[in-house]
This record gives sequence, C-alpha cells and structure tokens, in this order.
Amino acid sequence: MITRELAVALRDAGIGWHPAEGDRFQLDLTDDVELEAEADVFTVSGMTIEARQTPSGTDLAFNGTTEWALDAVTLADAVWLPREDQLRELLRGTFRSLVRLEDTFRVEIEIAGEALSFEHPEPAEAYGRALLELISRSH
Repeated sequence: MITRELAVALRDAGIGWHPAEGDRFQLDLTDDVELEAEADVFTVSGMTIEARQTPSGTDLAFNGTTEWALDAVTLADAVWLPREDQLRELLRGTFRSLVRLEDTFRVEIEIAGEALSFEHPEPAEAYGRALLELISRSH
C-alpha cells in the first residue's frame, strides 16, 4: 500500500477518484472528528461503506458497522489509497516494466522518449512515485 503522504501528493496533483468496490481510503477531516480516525484504513464495500451519488457530489456512506459513529463523508474528506494495479493502469502507455531487485522494486516508465526509473521496497510506492512524476511533467 502507498503511504498517506504519497496519496495526498497524488490527490493534490490532480488524480481523480471514482470510488469502486474494494478501494481503500483514509479520512482527511477537520478538528471536529478525532485525529486517530484519520489513521484508519477503510475499504469501499456495499456492506459497510458505499459510494453514493448526491446532488453535491459523491459521499462515502458508513452503514453502521464501523467502530465509531459516522454517517457519511464527502469525497473531499477522503484520501484514496490506490492499489498497485490501479497505479499501473494510470501510468498507461508510459509504463515499461516492474523489476524485482534484491530488496527493492524498480518501476520503469518512458515519458517523451526519456527512460525514468523509481525504486522502493513496496512496488505500489514505486508505481505511485512514477505516476507523480508523470503528472508533474504533464502540467
């Protein structure tokens, strides 16, 4: 799983999220909810947390089975933690390879003919760093 810091950087860089079954996220709330709740990782699931379309956008509705009482949060109050496969898909045609090294993974991409590589012990984090670079170069 990618770090919260990388997930926030991707969100701030413009990665959009359309919640789907199995997606993971953390809360990004104001002072009115305990900060320790922000560290919990939630999973979108029709049984517990579902994405609901409202006139003002998408809400993540908690269906009463979570540890603490929270009816719903807006998408803006959530930090998406994309999976490795989702990050790879977002790299699209720039993705070249994922290589397992002795104690790290290397993701290789190509942007405008330039080969770039990103290493991290967690493959998802390497994919996320590559995606962040791709986004920064596309602006």
